[in-house]
Amino acid sequence: MTKDYSVRAVRCDHKASDEDVYQALVRATAPLKRSWEKLEKARRIVLKFNMGHTEVAHFEGRRRELVDDAVCRAVLRLLRERTSAALVVADTFCHDESRTQTDYGNYLPLLQEFDVEYAESNLAPFAEYEVPGGGCMFQRYTLNRCFSEADEVISVAKMKNHLFMGVTLCSKNLFGLTPTIPPQGRVRTYFHHAIRLSYVLPDLARITNPALNIIDALTGQWGREWNGEGRVCDTLVAGDQIIATDAVGAHLMGHDPASDWPTPPFRRDRNHLLVAAQSGFGTVDLDQIDFESEVDAPLNEFDSVEDDPPATMATVRETACEQGLFYRDRMGEMIDSHRGNFVYLQDGEVKWSGPDPTHIKSHREFTGKKPNSALFLKLVDPDEREGEQFEAYEDCLRFMRA
Repeated sequence: MTKDYSVRAVRCDHKASDEDVYQALVRATAPLKRSWEKLEKARRIVLKFNMGHTEVAHFEGRRRELVDDAVCRAVLRLLRERTSAALVVADTFCHDESRTQTDYGNYLPLLQEFDVEYAESNLAPFAEYEVPGGGCMFQRYTLNRCFSEADEVISVAKMKNHLFMGVTLCSKNLFGLTPTIPPQGRVRTYFHHAIRLSYVLPDLARITNPALNIIDALTGQWGREWNGEGRVCDTLVAGDQIIATDAVGAHLMGHDPASDWPTPPFRRDRNHLLVAAQSGFGTVDLDQIDFESEVDAPLNEFDSVEDDPPATMATVRETACEQGLFYRDRMGEMIDSHRGNFVYLQDGEVKWSGPDPTHIKSHREFTGKKPNSALFLKLVDPDEREGEQFEAYEDCLRFMRA
């Protein structure tokens, strides 16, 4: 019986030459007929690489935390050989407001080798995107306009653990597409905090719906997304659906892709892969995936760091939900007093209000004497244009209190 999703994992030595990495990628992607049917018809393809950062750590000769140069080159070479599409890479922070390259854009010279355009997701032009199916966390998001002009999208990620999400693979990689500069964008902590992020990632995955998903597991990283411990994995993974690909990636890391908070590695928040599958997008059931592998799980030892005690995270998650529902129930009052501004709520009080919250860098510092009581950041929009799905907070509270 034909299955709806296909994923391949192939062995590739982490010390392999660029040519051998390329041949391994060819082997991993060749069976993905659904991917190539879409990509070979495309006139414009947008890619998101997990490569931008101000510092590039190495382990065993490869980028430890980021997609390796050899994998990036292999992906672009393969696309140039199999498609005639214009290629565009989208990311945030690689250009400043004057469109000058920043240190974060360390990989942009690789794009020039293959005549690839770059779209800075923090800068205009922007477009508004409806989430197919209504959205898990918001009904619509503002992203760079390049996605409205693209025929297909590709996500290329590194195999890593993540403090908040447990794992960071192809779907977490998409978070780097959200603009962070108000008023069009949202500061990182708007989406990237308790409760919201587990639901935002499935929304971004639905909007972009990558036709091809690649995980660089030549080496991986244990513990956290930055400054963790390197792991040799000698593997490349490719799949035609983002959640199914990540489910296989989590499985190869030794994690159960169908598990959920507070089961490790999902120590801090819900499993975004499971949230997506439960909403009808993709699967975390390996039996539903046409999965063939040249390697065995686990590829190495992986787990997320326990940064906070479980009881602390339970309280943070519960209070985040309560503040979300507090805002919903008093939206009229908020609009009367804070129309057009952002507000930070904590324990039923407005702790800050203003047009630009970028000066608040750390929730931990801002919580002051109540580190276990979550902050809730919200744009007070009379039209509620982003369409926050407050039911998610009710569902989480029922789940936790059960």
